[in-house]
Amino acid sequence: MTSLGHDQKSRVTVRQLTAEDVTWVRELFTERWGGVVSVSRGVAHDTTALPGFVALLDGERAGVATYRIAGRECELVTLDSVREGAGAGTALVDAVAGAARAAGTVRLWLVTTNDNLRALRFYQRYGFDLVAVHRDAVARSRELKPSIPEIGLDGIPIRHEIEFELPSNLAGVSRTRSPGC
Repeated sequence: MTSLGHDQKSRVTVRQLTAEDVTWVRELFTERWGGVVSVSRGVAHDTTALPGFVALLDGERAGVATYRIAGRECELVTLDSVREGAGAGTALVDAVAGAARAAGTVRLWLVTTNDNLRALRFYQRYGFDLVAVHRDAVARSRELKPSIPEIGLDGIPIRHEIEFELPSNLAGVSRTRSPGC
């Protein structure tokens, strides 16, 4: 992965996800994640029905994030950057954190799987804390989404959900904007 200069990262803008984006999101998530359903902590989410944000790089879609607010918590349900290293992921998490703050939430959290090493690195560099490992949770998730493969990224068996939380004093302020964020 090559490092992009500050000027390229400054070309990332974020806007709310709109109905015009649904076809693109559906195609992106089907290609990259086996469909639009995302499962976290035993709950299946139709990602095309969730609010979210789209990152644009020079006017082209460069990533998408979806989230859900339940009570005083906000879950970052999906984050997908199609232009890694350009700052889209960071900008999208910043936008979700802003929406969470505006809604009065006290917790921003997410779940990823044990095979997703890029996500594990990204979220920790952003400032999220690892708060739980839900052992063998993916076996239960496969009951809701049978298309989850047994073997994931880098040939790692997909078994566990890893839960991250953004400390409230850091919400919307990443610790780093280095390459890969």
